[in-house]
Amino acid sequence: MSLKTDVESGIKDAMRAKDQDTLRALRAIKSLILLEETKGGATGELTADDELKLLTKAAKQRRESADIYKSQNRPDLLEKEEAELAIIEQFLPKQLTEDEVKAKLQDIITRVGASSPADMGKVMGVATKELAGQADGRVVSTLVKSLLA
Repeated sequence: MSLKTDVESGIKDAMRAKDQDTLRALRAIKSLILLEETKGGATGELTADDELKLLTKAAKQRRESADIYKSQNRPDLLEKEEAELAIIEQFLPKQLTEDEVKAKLQDIITRVGASSPADMGKVMGVATKELAGQADGRVVSTLVKSLLA
């Protein structure tokens, strides 16, 4: 089942349950899907990779907004962002822990033969493909720097 059909059925369920937080988050996802499907040069169908990128971007936006609201002491807005983030994360693959990411990066470093910080680009190219949606890019970048140092 595609993400679009999952989201549409989730919207119907949220409407029946009168769950405004879920409804708001799912409508935001559906809006992003529709925008992506209709943008110039698009085929009208999203691949699983496109869906993953879309959800990852939406989750990252919510996290950044939540951080801003937390720093500005706005618990009302923070609560909404965190609720939407929780809904979006249901559609994303399980996030890896820092230790799991470190173990995968060690494997990638060994495979590509990286030995110094100059090889960071090689490692990051492989890591971003293999860990897409499972780990935040900033965390991966920081760990690669520390492992190659």
